[in-house]
Amino acid sequence: MTSLDLYSKGACVWIPDPDAVWVSALLLQDYSPGEKHLRLQLSNGQEVHYPAVSPSDLPPLGNPDILEGENDLTALSFLHEPAVLHNLRVRFLDYSSIYTYCGIVLVAINPYDQLPIYGEEVIDAYSGQDMDDMEPHIFSVAEEAYRTMTREEKNQSIIISGESGSGKTVSAKFTMRYFAVVGGAAQQTSVEERVLASNPIMESIGNAKTTRNDNSSRFGKYIEIGFGRKGDIVAANMRTYLLEKSRVVFQAAAERNYHIFYQLCASRELPEMRSFKLDAPERFRYTSQGGEMLIPGTDDLSDLERTRNAFTILGVQPDQQMELFRILAAVLHLGNVNIQASGRSSDRGYIDADDRSLAVFSKLLGVEGPQMAHWLCHRRLAVGGEMLVKPMSAQQAVDARDALAKHIYGQMFTWTVQRLNSALCSRRGQTKSFIGVLDIYGFETFDRNSFEQFCINYANEKLQQQFNRHVFHLEQEEYVREELAWSRIEFSDNQQCISLIEGQLGLFDLLDEECRMPKGSDESWVRKLYDQHLTSKPHPHFRKPRMSNSAFIVLHFADTVQYEGDGFLEKNRDTVFEELINILKASQSELVAELFQVQGDVSTVANGSVRSGKRATREHRLTVGFQFRQSLQMLMDTLNSTTPHYVRCIKPNDLKQPFLFDPRRTVQQLRACGVLETIRISAAGYPSRWTYEEFFSRYRLLLRGPQSQAQAQASCRQALPQLIPDPDQYCFGKTKVFFRAGQVAVLEKLRAERLRVAAVIIQTQVRGWLVRIRYNRICWAIVTIQRYCRGALARRLALMLRHSKAALVIQKTYRMVVVRQLFLMIRQATITIQAFTRGTLERRRYRLMIAERAAVLLQARARGWLARQAYRRVRAAVVFMQCCVRRRAARRELLKLKTEARSVEKYRELNKGMEVKLMQLQLKADQEAREGAALRETLRAEREATSAELEALRATIQKLESLKKEKPQPCSVISEKEVEERRRAEEKAAQEILQLTQELQALQREKDSFCKEREDLSARLLEQEKAQEECVRQAVSQASAALRAELDEEKRKYQGLLREFTRLEQRYDNLREMNLLTERTKAHRRTDSMQSLSLEPLSPTLLSPQSLTPLSLSPLPSAFPSPEEVRRVSVTSPTLERRPSVWSFETAMDQLMETMDVAKDPAVKMKGEDLAHAYDAVRVANKFLESQVRGQHSQREDELEALRRQLSQAISGFSSAAQQQELLEAREQECVRLRRELKELRSTVSLRRLLTQVLPSAFAPETTSCPSQPKSAAVTGLLECRKRDETKLIKNLITDIRVDSALALPPGLPASVLFLCARQADCSGDQTHARSLCMAAVTAMKAALKKHSNDVDMTALWLKNACLLHDLLTQHSPAQTLDSDNLVPLTTDVSDLIRALSDLCIQAYQQLLSITEKRLQSIIVPALLESETIPGLTGSAVKSRKRANSDPRRVGGDAPTMALVLRELGALHAALSRQDLPPAHFSQAFHQLTYLISASALNSLLLRKDMCCWSRGMQIRYNVSLLEEWLRSRGLHAGGAVATLEPLIQAVQLLQAGKKTEADAQALVQTCTALSSQQIVKILTLYTPNSDADERVTLNFIRTVQGHLKGRSDGQPPQLLMDVRRVFPVTFLYSPPPVLHAEQLVIPDSLKISFLRRV
Repeated sequence: MTSLDLYSKGACVWIPDPDAVWVSALLLQDYSPGEKHLRLQLSNGQEVHYPAVSPSDLPPLGNPDILEGENDLTALSFLHEPAVLHNLRVRFLDYSSIYTYCGIVLVAINPYDQLPIYGEEVIDAYSGQDMDDMEPHIFSVAEEAYRTMTREEKNQSIIISGESGSGKTVSAKFTMRYFAVVGGAAQQTSVEERVLASNPIMESIGNAKTTRNDNSSRFGKYIEIGFGRKGDIVAANMRTYLLEKSRVVFQAAAERNYHIFYQLCASRELPEMRSFKLDAPERFRYTSQGGEMLIPGTDDLSDLERTRNAFTILGVQPDQQMELFRILAAVLHLGNVNIQASGRSSDRGYIDADDRSLAVFSKLLGVEGPQMAHWLCHRRLAVGGEMLVKPMSAQQAVDARDALAKHIYGQMFTWTVQRLNSALCSRRGQTKSFIGVLDIYGFETFDRNSFEQFCINYANEKLQQQFNRHVFHLEQEEYVREELAWSRIEFSDNQQCISLIEGQLGLFDLLDEECRMPKGSDESWVRKLYDQHLTSKPHPHFRKPRMSNSAFIVLHFADTVQYEGDGFLEKNRDTVFEELINILKASQSELVAELFQVQGDVSTVANGSVRSGKRATREHRLTVGFQFRQSLQMLMDTLNSTTPHYVRCIKPNDLKQPFLFDPRRTVQQLRACGVLETIRISAAGYPSRWTYEEFFSRYRLLLRGPQSQAQAQASCRQALPQLIPDPDQYCFGKTKVFFRAGQVAVLEKLRAERLRVAAVIIQTQVRGWLVRIRYNRICWAIVTIQRYCRGALARRLALMLRHSKAALVIQKTYRMVVVRQLFLMIRQATITIQAFTRGTLERRRYRLMIAERAAVLLQARARGWLARQAYRRVRAAVVFMQCCVRRRAARRELLKLKTEARSVEKYRELNKGMEVKLMQLQLKADQEAREGAALRETLRAEREATSAELEALRATIQKLESLKKEKPQPCSVISEKEVEERRRAEEKAAQEILQLTQELQALQREKDSFCKEREDLSARLLEQEKAQEECVRQAVSQASAALRAELDEEKRKYQGLLREFTRLEQRYDNLREMNLLTERTKAHRRTDSMQSLSLEPLSPTLLSPQSLTPLSLSPLPSAFPSPEEVRRVSVTSPTLERRPSVWSFETAMDQLMETMDVAKDPAVKMKGEDLAHAYDAVRVANKFLESQVRGQHSQREDELEALRRQLSQAISGFSSAAQQQELLEAREQECVRLRRELKELRSTVSLRRLLTQVLPSAFAPETTSCPSQPKSAAVTGLLECRKRDETKLIKNLITDIRVDSALALPPGLPASVLFLCARQADCSGDQTHARSLCMAAVTAMKAALKKHSNDVDMTALWLKNACLLHDLLTQHSPAQTLDSDNLVPLTTDVSDLIRALSDLCIQAYQQLLSITEKRLQSIIVPALLESETIPGLTGSAVKSRKRANSDPRRVGGDAPTMALVLRELGALHAALSRQDLPPAHFSQAFHQLTYLISASALNSLLLRKDMCCWSRGMQIRYNVSLLEEWLRSRGLHAGGAVATLEPLIQAVQLLQAGKKTEADAQALVQTCTALSSQQIVKILTLYTPNSDADERVTLNFIRTVQGHLKGRSDGQPPQLLMDVRRVFPVTFLYSPPPVLHAEQLVIPDSLKISFLRRV
């Protein structure tokens, strides 16, 4: 099959288009040679006829679908412009991938948007990874350069080019940031910070806004980053090229001057800037010509602050910064100097004497204003040996002024670069190798092109030549390495164009020659160009424009450019008159004088020349063009001596819109930057390269014979001659097979044809099988019908026979039924009679039983009632007695409460409203009770009076009756009167009784209403109390959760600080060793041993948050310096050798005196007894304060308890939420007061502790004589260590113990021995010995950890001992022994030792994890993602193909597998288990490690397209399941270790799930809850089919998933990669160990500690 056979029906081709450059079309019929037109169908359905007179006119073919979105352009089967453009467009728009490889070139398209792909987690993901394994990225190029430099020890270069606005500066900044992070991770020096700090400075003085870019670099720079032997950054150097100085004095429309000018104008209101007399940028000529004063989204004021901070980081002093800004402000004022014309023909220029701008300029630069005004308008000439002064015209004076402004700015720019280089130079040793980052302008062509564009395009010609030769060299190297029989590849060399520019009698030569002519002009120079390169020797790359005689055309490699000759000579000379320079040299400003004094020494920088009065030396021999050629040649020599890496930046559109692709602009830049040339060179050879394994895996169905992976090379060599008859179209290498352009498409078509034939055969067999099945079914149906018919006839005969037999059966059965019914009726009647009779008898017997039971029940009830009556009487008597007793107790309690109520007056005031209401209610109830009692008393009195009156009346009546009987006749009238009076009295009494009865009923009703109201109020208050309790409970739970989160965050920060302290401590030790080594090499004397002792770093507890309490709460500062101060004093102090220790009595006393406001001079005289007396006074005051604070504390506790009781009583009387709020506020104020008093108590205790540390001898008598100090009890089962054996004990037990001996010891034996020794010293009263022993143990354990920094077992051993010693000291501390009567507390203050041991535990834990993480880091991705644990799963899949010019994989080493990962985890688990550490340590350690595994694997998966396929997902899921099973088998799944694997598991499920329908999208979003939206979309974008049965994920499906993800509020920040540096805080729970006895310890003889004595 030939290439013409690929033009068949359905093939995809590319045809030119005026708007889209290239559009795709489908062939509607096969092409045959001789046809004049091709029938094509465009993507919009339109049918066109494409002219194709000859085969060479055929349109380019499209690549197969398998190569859609390929990350390397050279891997495309058809390498041509439309294929490259389409691939870049697909990756940029569909996949949002801005980076694409093109051989050795990284094509970077500016997205004009912020992408989350440059964080530290991305740097970690690319660090140490192979360039071929990861997605294209600027970090991948940087990592390749860094690895090549460290591996081959050869200098590297990264060449970043592109036109303005394409992102060159950003790419260079990200590259340097990557080197700063990777190269500075080991020691974190200040060089990396300075390298990054140089960027804002160079951007402010070298970048400006143009029509194409808001932050365009107007100079080229080459930064050499030097690395040391360990790969860390040790130095940097910057070289600049061709600063656009003309921008200082002129800007085109819609452009700005350099950023620094606008930054100064924006900060003109600052106090330090007011002396510059600055104004708005519209008021200055040099900043207002472009009309653009502001850049959207940019704050010039903050940018200047950032620039000043960068200057400070680089060591530029603030006064020098202000001098620099003064010069820049002077340049702005110089532009406003008004030069006027005078004379008859206006041939003279002059400046007014009172010109304000000139006066400000002269004042700022410290020069003489009249001299400057004179020499700006005059020049000095040498005529006949005499010096003449000639006035200049106004235009010439303006040109001189602008030339001076450009020269000043150029000198300032050069000085700044030199200052940066001096700050970035190496101070730590020689640079072993470097990586250069070249950020240089790309090919430029404008409507009007001048000298600057000519130099820029000349530089790009040189770089393109170097690029072409390097690509050609790599191409030939690949062929040589694969041992191919190759012929020289022809490529377009632009040497002719370069010779035209720089050769003999070239453009630069003629330009310099014209500049040396006295009356040289641009027109004469252009005429010389015409004569030399058009008339005498016509040059193919030089042309003359038709409509101009002052311009010329150069045919560059990228485009044809027309240059205007006007201004070439002046810009090439760039002269400044010597008189002006002399004035500046005499400036009063040191920086201005320095700028122009050293001018003659910087001849290699293109700063122009100085014109003096003498003709012989008027013009400097080094013109700008000559200097630029020299610096460019030096750059090319540097690049040729290094290994280059190329980054080509592309600007996708001119509108600066995010993710907008303009094909025409992109193609123009691809042609200009050399990407298409790279493709053409690749296409000239063998662009398609497959390893034999990849070729066998893809095209195995085209091969014949036995097929196995081991014989892939032999099978390929045997089958290819039959598939491709032309042997020139392919070639066999050692490890790869090479194809010419288009041959992969041929193979793909053959493969598709073979698959089609196979499909037809399969269809034939299937169809025949289906027909045979149908025939068999028809035969079976016929036989079945026959069988059913015969069965129906037989069933009909059998039915007739059954009917006859059934008639007989029915008759027989009927007769039997009639007889049986009669029998059953008789039997039923008999049974019924018997039942009724038996029932009557049973009911009679039941009634008798009921009556008897009722009698018994009555008797029981009566007896029970009598017993209960007796019990009630007894209980009533008991209750009455209890009431009396309780009433008496309540009265006593009431008296006590009244007494205590006097101390809670403030609380009553706070609750005044509540109490008033309660008192009102109580008073109302009392008043009602009193009124009721009064009414009852009145009623009783009335009743008594009435009864007495009735008795009196009765007595009167009786008396009258007796009198009547005695004298009936005369007393008749009296009796009637008495009867009438009695009747009236009775009526009156009856009325009063009725009235009193009504009043009593009204009072009873009112009482009932009060009782009901009280019950309602009580119920309502009870409900409010319950609601309040629920609210308080919820608030407490929320506050507890927030406090727990805050505590975890504080733990994380503290442990991070501890880790940083450990790193700084190690760095300090390294610096100290280097310092000692340096002193030894310089034959300095030895350092005193006491000095080395003082250099021992402090415990990190002084930096810990715990150490801030209580000393930090004290008004006294710490009496001890921080570790950084100790290091600073130890290293820099010259008097340290004469001091025995860093901690001195005088230092602590000085700090104490300063804090207590004691005069220092009298304190100096306090010696001996005076100092002791002073201390005794402080101690007595201290004790008084302590006793007073303790009394106040106990009193406050009692008051708090009383308040709580009153609160519980008053809660029942609450009626509103406002009163509850008042009570809560009162409680909060009381708590605040108590906390304040507790803080004062702590401050007092802190003062006591500080005095104890300052004067331990003064506290010794008090310690023994204080009655509150517990005496040492007699404790047995201890170990005694003499003080002289302390060093020996530490040495044998910790420092010099062998590894095998240490691992053979019982867990925690060293800690147990040390504790028993320290406890014995404490019990014997030698507290100093106990503390020194513990401190020595802590220091020795730190040294042991440093010694075994790579040993898991030993680190776990010292972690166990540190934890055990910490728990033992905590267990026997006074705070813990208060709850235990069996333990005798330590008399020694060990609180600081406990904190130091806690920090040591954290340090050991972190070191343990660090060791395991280092071992796992390099094997996680190969084991979890790349290893094929399930054999044969990906055997037929398309494996990931490496880039075209990548080296084949090195073989010989076993690839890491999951077994290796599990082995490392098992080693850690065994080490922890061997030391019998608590389960919490296991859970936390493996939770951290599984997070690291999950994050590293997921990050790599998100950056590798070859891993995002179904089969690889199956492999990864199986590997993860092995890890899960391992964790569950060891009981580690409950501690969160398995939960951290959830993101990786969900990512794998995403690879294996269906990705077609709406339901699939919804299911993916619901399933992948642990993945962020960016991660889900990234995996779907990277998904690559691994077989023909699989399909790519469509863009519509991805958009559907994105729509579902928008509605998901996961609360997670937008992130793509997980933070592998995240550290979970560790918590060491206190668990009291069993009580230790020396008899329980089994001490082996190998420890050699027999000098210890058991006591």
